[in-house]
Amino acid sequence: MQPLIVPGKPDSLEKIRKYTLLAAQDAGLDNKRAYKLSLAVDEIATNIITYGYQREGVEGEILVEANLDERALTITLDDTSGYYDPTLKPSVSPEDFDRPLEDRGVGGWGVYLAIHSVDEYVYKRRQDHNLNVFVVYRTNDGE
Repeated sequence: MQPLIVPGKPDSLEKIRKYTLLAAQDAGLDNKRAYKLSLAVDEIATNIITYGYQREGVEGEILVEANLDERALTITLDDTSGYYDPTLKPSVSPEDFDRPLEDRGVGGWGVYLAIHSVDEYVYKRRQDHNLNVFVVYRTNDGE
C-alpha cells in the first residue's frame, strides 16, 4: 500500500482508521484482529494529535505506512511532535482491573490497550521523529 500522509488534526483520524482497516483486510486478518489493530493505531494517533500537536500548539503531519509480508502486517505512525515514548508511561497494574471504576487511576488505559492489542509494539525516536510501530501476525502463531 502507498503511505498515507495526513495533517495532525482530529479530522484525520477517520482516514487513518480506514487506511488501517484496508491494510488489515489486505493482510487477511479476521475481524477481531483487524479491530484490535485499528483500536491500537487509533489510540496512539489520537494521542499524537491531542498531546503532541494540539496541546503544544504546533502543526505537523502523520505519515501512516503499512508493510505486509508473508509473516505479518506492520503499521508505522511517523510524526514530528515532541518526544513521547508510550512504553515509558506508568503501566496499568493488574490490581487496577479488579478495582471499582471510581477507584481506578485516570490515564494510561488507552496506551495499555494499544500496546496489548497487537502482537508487537515498538517505539523508536529517530532525529526529530516519533515512530510507533504496530505488528500483527497474519496467523495466530505470534500470540
